[in-house]
Amino acid sequence: MLTITRELRDRIVAHARADHPDEACGVIAGPAGTGRPERFIPMLNAARSPTFYEFDSGDLLKLYREMDDLDEEPVVIYHSHTATEAYPSRTDVSYASEPFAHYVLVSTAEGTGEQDPYQFRSFRIVDGVITEEDVEVVEAHQG
Repeated sequence: MLTITRELRDRIVAHARADHPDEACGVIAGPAGTGRPERFIPMLNAARSPTFYEFDSGDLLKLYREMDDLDEEPVVIYHSHTATEAYPSRTDVSYASEPFAHYVLVSTAEGTGEQDPYQFRSFRIVDGVITEEDVEVVEAHQG
C-alpha cells in the first residue's frame, strides 16, 4: 500500500493539470529504507508529448546523485496520462526499473472519474508484472 500525504497527492495532481495536454512526470524521494514519500521533485518531460514521458537524462543523473548524497531513494515515480485511464502502458512497464518504487499514475483525461475530475492510482511494477495497490491519503506522516 502507498501511504501519501494529502499535500503530496495534491501537488502531483496540480503538476499533471499544469502540464496538460503534455504528460507530467516526477519523483517523490524519501529517506532510504523507510518507504515514506517526503520530497516532491517535479521533473521536465523531455519528450514534451501528450502520449509519452521521458526524464531528461542529465536531470535524472543529477537527481540520483542528490538522493545518494541525502541518503534518499525514489519512493514514488509518477506521471500522467492525458487521454487514457491511469493504468501503466507497455512503454511505462518497459521503463519501470525501480522494483521498490510506487508507480503513481494520474489521468487528466475527461470523463475518467464519477466524483473526481481525475484518477489517482498506484502500482508496483516488478519484472514486467503490474500489481495495483491501495492508496491511503493521510494529513501527515506519523513519526
